[in-house]
Amino acid sequence: MTKEELKEQLKSQIIHFLNLTDLTPSDIKDNEPLFASGLGLDSIDSLELIVLLKKEYGINIQDQREGRKILVDINTMVDYIEEHRKK
Repeated sequence: MTKEELKEQLKSQIIHFLNLTDLTPSDIKDNEPLFASGLGLDSIDSLELIVLLKKEYGINIQDQREGRKILVDINTMVDYIEEHRKK
């Protein structure tokens, strides 16, 4: 899977997991912040994203500081997935 395909897949998964039915993958920009002023996600959403990473990619994030570095935007999430996912 190419990086672009992974980005599109991740966007679709985020929409599905967080029940963001008013969004499409094209509405989510690769470098748009996921929290606060960007997509507007909150701390509950961050927990759901951590569950998504574990369930879909076998990535287990236990350190909150690490999570904050990963869950910045689509680009940082995809880079982390490519580096750490269970093959």
